[in-house]
Amino acid sequence: MGCLLSTPEVAGGARRRPRNIGEVVVFVPGLRIPRPLDFAQPLGDGLSKSLVERLSALRTRIEVMAGQEAPMTTKPRRTATQHGGSTLTDLQQALEDYLPVLLGLVENGNWLKHNLRFCWINQEDDVEETTMSDSWYEVLSVLHLMAVLLLSQANLLLLPNKFTSGYQSTALEDAMRGFTKNLVVAFSYAIVHAVPQPGVAFPISYSLEDPSYFEGKCQLILGSLVPREMAAGYLDFAVQKVLPQLPLELRSDLPLDLSEGVLKALCLQALGQGVEIQLGMAIDSIKATLAVKRRLACEMVKYWHQAEEYIKELPVANGWGEKHKLFIQWKHIEAKAIAYYLHGLILEEGNTSAGIAAAALQAAEEYLKESKMACDSFHVTLPSSRNPPPWGASKYLAERIPKDISSKTINWDSQKHEMIKHVAPALPDFVLSLKPDEYQLPSTDPSWNDLHAQNVVPTK
Repeated sequence: MGCLLSTPEVAGGARRRPRNIGEVVVFVPGLRIPRPLDFAQPLGDGLSKSLVERLSALRTRIEVMAGQEAPMTTKPRRTATQHGGSTLTDLQQALEDYLPVLLGLVENGNWLKHNLRFCWINQEDDVEETTMSDSWYEVLSVLHLMAVLLLSQANLLLLPNKFTSGYQSTALEDAMRGFTKNLVVAFSYAIVHAVPQPGVAFPISYSLEDPSYFEGKCQLILGSLVPREMAAGYLDFAVQKVLPQLPLELRSDLPLDLSEGVLKALCLQALGQGVEIQLGMAIDSIKATLAVKRRLACEMVKYWHQAEEYIKELPVANGWGEKHKLFIQWKHIEAKAIAYYLHGLILEEGNTSAGIAAAALQAAEEYLKESKMACDSFHVTLPSSRNPPPWGASKYLAERIPKDISSKTINWDSQKHEMIKHVAPALPDFVLSLKPDEYQLPSTDPSWNDLHAQNVVPTK
C-alpha cells in the first residue's frame, strides 16, 4: 500500500509563486512540478538497466522543463526553443513520451508500482509538496499537468497580439479577423474537443468563411498548435478512471490540486469557456438568432454553476486556490448577466407581459454590476492579474446592457438588489450540448512486453 509524506510550506521552500501573472482570459493554476526521483535503487532488481535509465531520463526531462516553465506559464509571449516550437508544446510532448513507459508500473498487478516515492510540488494546497508510494498518483499528476498546460495554451491564444513594433490590438475581436479568427474557433475545439451529446445538435454552425477553406485552416491550426488530446478529456478521465485506482486512504490525502472537486471544476471550466467562445462567435454572426445566443448563454450559466458547486466548499486558503474559486464565481455571475439580458429581449418580442421582460433585463443589469465587483476581487487577489481588452460576449455585455436597459426597465430602489434578482423570471433549462473528449490512456510501451516475455518483471 502506498505511503504518504506531506511537507508544510516553509520560507525559502521550492514552491515559487509570482506576484503578478499579467492578463488572464483562461485561469491557469500554477504548474505542479515533479521533484527529482532515483529510479535505480528501488527498481534495480526488478527491471533491466536500460528500462530504468529510460524511465529516469524521461522523468528528469519533465522535472527540468516544468521547473523552467512554471514561472513563465502565464506570460503573454512564449519563448521559442532550438527546435522552433513552444516550450509549452515541448513539455506536453515530454509528458506524452513518459506516460506509456510509466504505465508499465501500474498494469497487470505489477507490485513495482509501490516501490517508488513520487513527490510533486503543489500549488493550490497549503502543503508545499506531497509524496506517495503509488504509481497511480504519478499517472494522476501527469494527466493534471497535461490538462493545465492546455489551459495555459488556450489563455495565450486568446490574449491580444503584441507585435514587434510595440503595438497591441485594443480588443481580441480585432485579431479574430481573417486567419486569427480561426484560432479562436480552434480554442473552442482545443479546450474541450467538444462532442454533442446524443440527440443534441450544436446550436450554431462554425462556418465563418467558405466552409472548405475554413475547415482547412482550422485543421492546420489544430495540427500545428494544439495537441490532439484535450484538457477536459484528461480531467474527466482522471476523475472517472484514475482516482478509483488509488486506495481510499490515499485519495483522502491527495493535495487540493488533485482533489475530485478541483478536477471536476477545471473540467467544467473548460466546457464553460468553450461555450463562451461559441457565444462570442454567435454574437459576431449576422446569421445567429437571438434564440441561439440565449441558449448558449443559458448553457454557459449551467456549466459555471456546476463548477462553482464543486469548488465552493473546498478549503482553499492560499493565493492560487482562492484565486481559482474567485475566477469561477466571477464567470458564473457574468454568464447570468448575459443570459438574463438575452432572455429579457426574447420575452419582449413575445407575448409575455412587459413587467416580466423588464424584470429579466433589470436582473441582467444587477448581475453586470455584481460581475464587475467579482472581476475586481479576482484580479486583486494574489498573484494579481488584469483583464485584457474586452472581446466577444464580455464586450457585448459591457456595451449593450447599460445602453439598452435604462430605457426598458422599471426604476427600482437601489437598495432592492436582492429583490430584483428574486423576482426575475427563471432562465430556460437547456440540455448541455458539450461534453469532454473521450480520452483513453496510451498503450503501455512495448519494452514492458519484452520484459514480461522474458519473465523479468515480477507481478505478485
